[in-house]
Amino acid sequence: MVRGKLAGLMAGWVLAGTLMSAIGYPNEVLEVATVAQAARAYRIENETSIVRSFREFLSLPNVSNLPANADDMDRNAAWIVDYLAQRDFTSEVVKAGRAPYVLASRMQPGAMETILIYAHFDGQPVDARAWQTPPFEPTLRTASVEDGGRVVAWTDAVAPIDPEWRIFARSAGDDKAPLIALMTALDALNEAGIEPSVNIKLILDGEEEAGSPTLAQILEQHGGSLNADLMLFCDGPMHQSRRRQLVFGVRGSMTIDLTTYGPIRPVHSGHYGNWAPNPTDTLVRLLASLKDDAGEIAVVGFDDDVISVTAAEREAIAAMPDMEAQLVEELALGRTEGGGDRLELAIMKPAIVIKGLQAGGVGSRSSNVIRPTATASLNVRLVPDQTPHGALDAIERHIKGQGFHIVYEDPTRSVLMAHGNVIKVDSRGGYPGFRTALDGPEALRLAAILNGLDDEMTLLTPTMGGSLPIYLFERSFDMPIVLLPIANHDNNQHGSNENLRIQNLWDAVEIFAVILAKYGAR
Repeated sequence: MVRGKLAGLMAGWVLAGTLMSAIGYPNEVLEVATVAQAARAYRIENETSIVRSFREFLSLPNVSNLPANADDMDRNAAWIVDYLAQRDFTSEVVKAGRAPYVLASRMQPGAMETILIYAHFDGQPVDARAWQTPPFEPTLRTASVEDGGRVVAWTDAVAPIDPEWRIFARSAGDDKAPLIALMTALDALNEAGIEPSVNIKLILDGEEEAGSPTLAQILEQHGGSLNADLMLFCDGPMHQSRRRQLVFGVRGSMTIDLTTYGPIRPVHSGHYGNWAPNPTDTLVRLLASLKDDAGEIAVVGFDDDVISVTAAEREAIAAMPDMEAQLVEELALGRTEGGGDRLELAIMKPAIVIKGLQAGGVGSRSSNVIRPTATASLNVRLVPDQTPHGALDAIERHIKGQGFHIVYEDPTRSVLMAHGNVIKVDSRGGYPGFRTALDGPEALRLAAILNGLDDEMTLLTPTMGGSLPIYLFERSFDMPIVLLPIANHDNNQHGSNENLRIQNLWDAVEIFAVILAKYGAR
């Protein structure tokens, strides 16, 4: 029901009459635009405090990939529990031997449906030397670093805050913003007297950037408390057009490290070059064989299990704004790969990406030696119906076909001498991709709600290129799963100078507000 506090809420807005006419009526008679305008009015009056909370959250170091950082993650979880308690959530911090998860719920009297929302609060490792400002000292800039954005003092962050400003910190774009936007949306609904139409459950992951290694155990132990009618995965960047978006799939992921071998001790490259095999040369030749000159995967059998793109998915992609020319200009690209496919179609294919190569130094760190080993790290992106096991088998067959003897532990002297090319394969983690129908009833229901926000249709996107452990939820629950990304596409996630454009945060507040107010209204 709509009630109370209307005079202050409506200051400066020409929607007082709209809301006043709705007094005494249930949520289903509220227009989506009315809810969004109420959320916007609250946000405008509270921008400074909203950004202050976000800054405080981002100030907490949150790299979860090392046991030594356990205290950092516990502090993040404690902050979240306190933040949620202020909105009447009941929370529990749970662990399965590693970083914490926060499970929370807020039950709404009379609500007949429940939404489960996922986000994560850990971040990728940081190399502070590569950042313009310290990664855990949130900084305001007028624009991206690449566009010459200047630093803005926090004392100048008073309403109205320029929506094109950006907040720079680890996890600003990936993935602390959804929690701030969601709680702000609830505050806005409360201020306007608009009751949420659904029960709300949260699962906040403290180890996603480390591959969520204990998520399966968490779901096994606590999944009974997470049942819902719809799951929203709030992670990932939005479309490059900045259009509102629902996403219906992600690629799977796995890491494979490959190590090749040369002499058992470093030798002078002048004295022994052309005679002692150089593991760097050996590794580079192998890596080059994984793809053809057009960038297409050349590993026989690697994509045998890939399911075809459906007609509905192709139609959805064709309806999306084509950002190809803008992206080529933005990224200063002289060419693109993918056989001419536009980006949204290219990321529906699997990929093998060389993440890094460790084989001696360059520049001032270079030296004239042939080293004992060279190592490359591959990121393998999988699509339905590929499996990590099947992809690894195909890659290993390819490696053997290139004349290598595969080992899984550091080789002994005798093994090295018995084979001309020895390679160690170290495969870690890995999970399959996920894709669901974008024309299903829940997808259309969500899209219909969001389409009421303005004159632009919500983009329905078959998949995003990144990876999330959605398959575990698909396996554990019988509920539709939809991704709701909010971060700007150029947020530098996983890299230096990660950031969030403030307008993306403001848009997310309105999106969450209308979903919470309208999804369960019948």
